[in-house]
Amino acid sequence: MNAMGIMPVNSLILKMSIPMMVSMLVQALYNIVDSIFVAQIGEAALAAVSLAFPVQMLIIGIAVGTGVGINALLSKSLGERNFEKVNKSAANGVFLAIVSATVFFVAGILFTETYFRTQTGISEIVEYGCDYISIICIFSITVFTQITFERLLSSTGKTFYAMVSQLIGALVNIILDPILIFGLFGFPRMGVMGAAVATVIGEFCGAFAAIMFNLKVNKEIHFSFKGFRPDGGIIKSIYAVGIPSILMQCVGSVMIYGINRILIRFSPTANAVFGVFFRLQSFIFMPIFGMNNAIVPIIAYNYGARNKERIIKTIKLGVLYAFCITFIGLLLFQLIPGKMLALFNATPEMTAIGVTAFRIISTIYLFAGFCIVFISVLQAMGSAVQGLIVTCARQLLVLLPSAWLLSLTGSLDAVWLSFPIAEIVSLSASIFFIRRLFLTKLRNL
Repeated sequence: MNAMGIMPVNSLILKMSIPMMVSMLVQALYNIVDSIFVAQIGEAALAAVSLAFPVQMLIIGIAVGTGVGINALLSKSLGERNFEKVNKSAANGVFLAIVSATVFFVAGILFTETYFRTQTGISEIVEYGCDYISIICIFSITVFTQITFERLLSSTGKTFYAMVSQLIGALVNIILDPILIFGLFGFPRMGVMGAAVATVIGEFCGAFAAIMFNLKVNKEIHFSFKGFRPDGGIIKSIYAVGIPSILMQCVGSVMIYGINRILIRFSPTANAVFGVFFRLQSFIFMPIFGMNNAIVPIIAYNYGARNKERIIKTIKLGVLYAFCITFIGLLLFQLIPGKMLALFNATPEMTAIGVTAFRIISTIYLFAGFCIVFISVLQAMGSAVQGLIVTCARQLLVLLPSAWLLSLTGSLDAVWLSFPIAEIVSLSASIFFIRRLFLTKLRNL
């Protein structure tokens, strides 16, 4: 019998979460290291990478969102012991990854300069940004492949192997970053483009490892693409869960793009600070996302098996662990913001802006852990649309409008206040939908 239905819940969460949390931490670490090296080139390079972040976030969001859909469908099918559907879900998931990567390949060739010109007219920033994001888009097949095959491993409880594949990709990226950016050991000095090339090579290595692990150890899934045809029903089921997650990432990209446009009116330094905060923030949020990648299949499996007690216990433990992680993040951003900024070669102006920004924005950590877990629970139980509503309300209906209104005061510090305002709204909406979920779906199991 599958461990997701019989192993003690706390042990199961820890067994599945810890490898994924470690791998997510490494993933966050190499994003931070990437920016630390780019910052040595100059503040314009750091600002360019910050402006490129919405596109990079969108690529990863579509890959992860599709993976969440594959994960939930596969786990539910395993709970129902429908092994034919398991295999079809895996094959169609790989097909969707290829289609998505093709779209970004075209976008990377045609639209990168246009994208940056909509945000700034500073030619140095535009040049750096195009060098970086065009490589990321054109070779996005690497990240789509890596994430898809990692999700196939986690769907069947093999999170250790998903962790190892992520570790391989992250370590390769960290090693190559300084070599390609600064031209060490006889390699050409590639600057910002070197950071992108290192990222792509790391993702390729991680993808290759994930494919090998699936073929060698993932016995619950039998891969066969002979005579493959896309299955509309399977794709619809994947996207029923995945599209809300993808749209949430799209909303996040739109939010960052909008905030960047607001901040650039103050100075490129403000954009650099915002980009640094988001990369450092990933070091707090990535472990929670790693835990969520474990609890989604646990909840989906037990929802398919109609085991209410295990679902409720999983939710409670998920919220507890998420709050502990975000509280640590709150302490770090409140107590040592200057030291964190110093890692990114911050100028006195950047430090002055950043310390205030870090302390104001990080107050969201009092509520963010609850919201992240609640949205994942909604996704796992087929109520992902409600999670999308929460995200849209937070980022598009509250955060962006309030940031724009506060920017009219002429005070950059006032703009940062829009983040805690939006998080309070998000928490309220999350509690409302979780209560509704309990009354309509959980109570009668």
